[in-house]
Amino acid sequence: MNDKNMTENWLQWPETAFVRGHRRTGSDVQFIERTRQDAQQSMGKELQKLILTAPTSQQDLARTELAGFEQLFGRYLQETGPSVLWDKIKLLPEGGAKPYNDLARPETAKVKDLLDKLVVLKLNGGLGTSMGCKGPKSTISVRNELTFLDLTVQQIEHLNRTHGTDVPLVLMNSFNTDEDTLKVLQRYGKLQLQIHTFNQSRYPRINRESLLPIGNSFTSDNTESWYPPGHGDVYQSLVNSGLLKQFLDSGKKYVFISNIDNLGATVDLNILNFLMEQEQPPEFVMEVTDKTRADVKGGTLVEYEGKLRLLEIAQVPKEHVDEFKSVSKFKIFNTNNLWISLDAIKRVTDDQSLHMEIIVNPKTLDNGVNVIQLETAVGAAIKSFEGAMGINVPRRRFLPVKTTSDLLIVMSNLYSLHTGALQMNPKRSFPQGPLVKLGSHFSKVKDYLSRFSSIPDMLELDHLTVSGDVTFGKNVSLKGTVIIIANHGDRIDIPAGALLENKIVSGNLRILDH
Repeated sequence: MNDKNMTENWLQWPETAFVRGHRRTGSDVQFIERTRQDAQQSMGKELQKLILTAPTSQQDLARTELAGFEQLFGRYLQETGPSVLWDKIKLLPEGGAKPYNDLARPETAKVKDLLDKLVVLKLNGGLGTSMGCKGPKSTISVRNELTFLDLTVQQIEHLNRTHGTDVPLVLMNSFNTDEDTLKVLQRYGKLQLQIHTFNQSRYPRINRESLLPIGNSFTSDNTESWYPPGHGDVYQSLVNSGLLKQFLDSGKKYVFISNIDNLGATVDLNILNFLMEQEQPPEFVMEVTDKTRADVKGGTLVEYEGKLRLLEIAQVPKEHVDEFKSVSKFKIFNTNNLWISLDAIKRVTDDQSLHMEIIVNPKTLDNGVNVIQLETAVGAAIKSFEGAMGINVPRRRFLPVKTTSDLLIVMSNLYSLHTGALQMNPKRSFPQGPLVKLGSHFSKVKDYLSRFSSIPDMLELDHLTVSGDVTFGKNVSLKGTVIIIANHGDRIDIPAGALLENKIVSGNLRILDH
């Protein structure tokens, strides 16, 4: 099975994922209501057995993690009906998300004090399997042979050197990525940067029919028996690691959380300054940006029962999905760049007032067993924090690399690299990047790289679609809208030095060496 780790944002959830309450049939409801207590008791017994299989030194950890799972499982059994009532959803009022351009830039003399109160946390639990790579996704090279992790480390180390501060970098790993990540971190030992890591929880996959764990040992090397339960786990896992207390004791105030594959998620001094200047600082700030037709599945901010709430497509009743996707109605979406008060995280975890909708993620294992995974999303906790708000940021702060299509954009001359941060080429006539869709022949990084002799000039490109067996020679230029389609059995070689401007190329084109 191609196990996709759920520490990524909405782009990673499969079409079959849904929020508890929707898509439950009448027979499901009757079955679960009749057997809920039995299922809860049976699960409790199985979890106790799993804890006893852990080495003595790990039993406290196992007990803590599985207690969190048992609580989530109990909610799964009990929560019926939709997680939101569509008629109660209200659009954000005009200006409901503060415009980024209204934020003031801090005075230079204040910057060090601001940064001294900040922690940067990257969600680093995902594997590179969807792009045909082994190991953590953060170790894929994205620009100048530098990886996501290299670029992140460069950014924070440059920030610390420039301002004489000591912003720590924290990585939330999963059991899938931890060992390989720790090996890679050894090469950053001489840099001016504290790097901390902790693992998100490891929860047992549930057999769809029996509603019991499919694994029988906590130490089992069978990774198919376990899963990381989504990035909503960051709050409790940060507490469990002891790092939250450590940061609070050292005077830190805010944590900036983002996906490690979002190359636009850099520390923003204007946002940090805004947080620190308020008499009653917001406990939770979500960066949102204007939705385009490429972002229709992205979660959006709405008002619900007097509070801000993140509305994900998985929560939307089928009859309202088209309405949810409307760019004219829901105009912004969540970038998963979040600024959260560390004191507030302590409060909501201590008093157990943290609430996130359960994402039910069904899967079928290689052996044919149907399982479910219970997951949560970090942004869904927005309703648990006081004074929560959105800031409508420029598109440049959302530059995720989920596919090789995204990789082509960030490797091209559309961007330049400065101390680990990508900046849009000033010669680009408009601020948004092009829409790029590469076909299945390009889906794995190795295949993608083999099909480009060099990355094309894309400075004036609006839209690129490539399908089939296509290769690109050196120094190709693409402008306007370019569509290249090689039918099954055909091959198209775009010759070196070619200029394609508002062109459709189809059929068979071979450039033979002679």
